[in-house]
Amino acid sequence: MKLRRVTMAALVAAGVAAVTLMVGLVTNAASQQQQWPGWLSLVQRYPWPSFALLAVVAVVLAGVLPAVSTDRHSVPPDVPAPSVGSAAVLRTLPRDIASFTNRQDEIDQILNDVVTAEPTMPVRTIDGMPGVGKTAFAIHVGHLLAPQFPDGQLFLNLNGHTPGREPVRPAEALASLLLADGVAPQKVPSGDDLWAVTEARAAMWRTRVADRRMLLILDNAATYAQVEHLLPGTAGSLVLVTSRRRLAAPEVATLQMRALAAADAASLLTRLAGRGQLDPSAVAALVSACGSLPLAVSLLAARLRHHPSWTVEHLRDRLLAAQHRLAELRAGERAVAAAFDLSYQDLPPAGQRFFRRLSRFPGLDVDDEAAAALGAVPVAQARLDLEALHEDHLLDETEHGRYRFHDLVRDYGRSLADDDEQDGTMSIERLTDHYLTTIGAANTYIGRGVTASTTRFDSPAAASAWLDAERANVLACVEECVRRERHTLVVGLAAAMAPYLRHAGPWDQAAELHRTAIAAARRTGDHDAEANALANLGMVHRLMSRYRTAAETLDESLRVYRDTGNLDGQAFVLNQLGIVHYLTAAYDQAAQAQTEALEICRTTGDLLGQANALADLGMVRRMTGDLASSADASIEALETYRRIGDRYGEANALRDLGLVRALTGDHADAERHAREALTIYTEIGDPAHQAYALNELGVARRLQGDLDGATAAHDEALAKYAELGDRFGEANAIRHLGVLHRLRGDRAAAIEAQERAIAIYAELESRGGLAAATAELGVLRRLNGNLIGARSALDSAAALYAELGDRTGQLEVHNHIGALHLEAGELEPAKDRHELALSLARELAVPLQEAHALDGLARYEFVRGRPEQAAELRSAARELYERLGVTAPDDGNRHA
Repeated sequence: MKLRRVTMAALVAAGVAAVTLMVGLVTNAASQQQQWPGWLSLVQRYPWPSFALLAVVAVVLAGVLPAVSTDRHSVPPDVPAPSVGSAAVLRTLPRDIASFTNRQDEIDQILNDVVTAEPTMPVRTIDGMPGVGKTAFAIHVGHLLAPQFPDGQLFLNLNGHTPGREPVRPAEALASLLLADGVAPQKVPSGDDLWAVTEARAAMWRTRVADRRMLLILDNAATYAQVEHLLPGTAGSLVLVTSRRRLAAPEVATLQMRALAAADAASLLTRLAGRGQLDPSAVAALVSACGSLPLAVSLLAARLRHHPSWTVEHLRDRLLAAQHRLAELRAGERAVAAAFDLSYQDLPPAGQRFFRRLSRFPGLDVDDEAAAALGAVPVAQARLDLEALHEDHLLDETEHGRYRFHDLVRDYGRSLADDDEQDGTMSIERLTDHYLTTIGAANTYIGRGVTASTTRFDSPAAASAWLDAERANVLACVEECVRRERHTLVVGLAAAMAPYLRHAGPWDQAAELHRTAIAAARRTGDHDAEANALANLGMVHRLMSRYRTAAETLDESLRVYRDTGNLDGQAFVLNQLGIVHYLTAAYDQAAQAQTEALEICRTTGDLLGQANALADLGMVRRMTGDLASSADASIEALETYRRIGDRYGEANALRDLGLVRALTGDHADAERHAREALTIYTEIGDPAHQAYALNELGVARRLQGDLDGATAAHDEALAKYAELGDRFGEANAIRHLGVLHRLRGDRAAAIEAQERAIAIYAELESRGGLAAATAELGVLRRLNGNLIGARSALDSAAALYAELGDRTGQLEVHNHIGALHLEAGELEPAKDRHELALSLARELAVPLQEAHALDGLARYEFVRGRPEQAAELRSAARELYERLGVTAPDDGNRHA
């Protein structure tokens, strides 16, 4: 590295010298007729010696530059350059501390680690007593190092010693890191096995950061085991870990943070006090009394700044008196707590009450609205009180408008507040009411695609941003309500957060919340609340593709609702059960559940419930081949959704109707409906359903012969599914792309696609998807001449479709098996299959499969030596193809 710097310096110097000489020539030639002023006349009189001297100076400067360009707060030049092609830069570091003082030796140690620890990943633990400034030091160093880690700088508080909070589990910490790194919440690995989930998230995290230069600050760790899974697995990144304890860790360098040097502590106090010159001996005695701890020094300086009449000696006497009152604490803690006590006693009574109540905040960073709820003051007053506490160094401002207590300050505040448990409970109840009201306003945008503004939020983006920012605080509030046994509040918060968590995930976090709500509802004997929590849990299980567990949980919810006689609840759960049965292709059960839900909603006058049941019933009828009834149900659902202004439901109904139109041969209508649905999903910001609409758009384009347009739509859908972690949708897109590969003649790619889709469908226990992909695999094997393998696959698909009652699927497989028999020279079985397909296609009104059946029978007649009959059948088939706007398939593309 040193050799490379010297070489570069020499090259730069040589270039500078050459340029200097050339400039000299030009300047000398251009200025011969003019007299230069002053000492410059010597340059004009002796040009070549002068410019030679300048060239030598340039060489010297270029050579010295590498040695002097690094000041004491910069990073050594040996740090490698940023990697090419890195991910988007992520910065979640809190604000740097403006009053940060010295620590130069410690800073130099960390900066040197960036160089000396390579090629291994440097991990530096920073330990020390509370109040010594570990977090401030890590943040300050993080800002100094940020340019050298262009792929991201992340800060994560692990709550190792935070009052009232359990330390963050590695699985939760990994989820936070993955979300911060841009992973879609739904794609974060989840499950009931905590060990397996932790390992899967750790593997994903290490994979994502393997080739990147990241700075990771893990603050407030309890043990090394808490951080071990969070460490990147390769060189290139730097990890700083702060803890009150000395963490036992192999191959990890430890920096013990001690109190400030006496001179640095005195300088900090003088600077923050804003008094000008103070008596050095008095300042030395004061900082000695508070142990030279930065947190205590800052608080004492604020007292001097706010009380111009106080002397340093006066303040020291007050501090020693406060320490005497706190004699039961250890020396270091006593010094800091005494400084807290002086700051607290200096607040007006209303400010003291606000401070005590704010210390009960169960989350980490609080905004003015939540602070107002806790303090029982108007928002404007809360904003002033927060700014005052920040000015007094009792609060840190992590970002504009959000504040956080130091753990020691929070602990001190709670020690004062714990004397009034009733006031504490009332504060938490006010905070919960604030969250319930605001979440309710945000929920108008979540799930149903409402676009009208509320009094609290003016856009879906604003609502989502607030929910993203407050998620951890709301969940912490739930934990506090559990601790205080405010079970009704637990149930309310869980129900309010359910739509957001279904949308944003991680789903295992949502499942845990709903289990907590179920237990709380059972403690209060609120059976309707219990049933609602069970329903929410069942829906989360469905999203996690745990269909069997989802059905069992929803069945339990339905039993409870039936016991209480809650018709609205019964209709809702029946609709959700119908969806689960549809996804597992249990179509009879799905139809029964949706029909019962529809009847209840018509009885109660619930228009949204009617529309939902109709839409889902239309899907079931489509799968069982009752296309006319399916279209009727979808049209009625569409009209109802439009009547009540539900754009999300409108888009769903358009998609369903488009699928029916595709089966009945109205391919242009199918494409139009898919486009309209996609537009709505885009407007309401629903990426998951955008992907489904794209898939359906791709099918409609394929049926019209637009293979390039179809491929583009399926590729875009696949990318969205992969980002969202929707494996069922991913399998659908892969299957459709496989069909396109076949139509283009790339059978190897087509087979690979279908095998990938089959593996996913099998894992998800999706029999409908498995049947479709297996049938397509059978076609591919037939085209490749593997008639035995084709027969096996098509027989399996036929059995699955028969078991599911999917008559349109059975119809398509009949045509495929007929083609297989014909390929094998089994003429009569071929004829039987195509005639069966023809009869069923006409019964179900599926003209494309009717054309395929006629085409198959024409080939049968041709092989039998009856060209006239073959020509007649082929003419009928071509007429249908032309009417549908479909190109008649050749043998390679047959049954497109």
